[in-house]
Amino acid sequence: MPDARWVFSSPAAFIAFGAGSGLAQRGPGTAGTLAAVPLHLLLAWALPSIAHLGAIMLLFVLGVWACAAAARDLGSDDPGGIVIDEVVAFLLVLWWVPATVPAWIAAFALFRLFDIWKPQPIRWFDRNLKGGFGVMFDDLLAAVATLIVFAIPAIVGT
Repeated sequence: MPDARWVFSSPAAFIAFGAGSGLAQRGPGTAGTLAAVPLHLLLAWALPSIAHLGAIMLLFVLGVWACAAAARDLGSDDPGGIVIDEVVAFLLVLWWVPATVPAWIAAFALFRLFDIWKPQPIRWFDRNLKGGFGVMFDDLLAAVATLIVFAIPAIVGT
């Protein structure tokens, strides 16, 4: 497992490891998901909504690059400490769901469930898409699954 010195040694490692949140000994994906919360608050405070979404899209592109570079440096397809995929995907969820504590707690639980469980088609993409894009894409699908669950009450009219 890489250490803090390695994570802070290059921009790609720093980004891929979620500014160090991926160094968590237990549950680095959960730590990366939680790291998205203060970043979301900063982006929501500093940017209009559409620019906030644009920043998330930019972070996705940076994440693809950083994941590929960090994975190559570590000699693994998707090292557990790479958490920018969780950070970016949960940023998208937070951008969309109501800004209330109950909604955020539910969104967190659903996102982690989908990210860990990887129901189809998430599992297929996780196994078959490689490289930085593959690392990022399955978490994006977990975010979409989370948002679909949030949309169901509006769709069914309750």
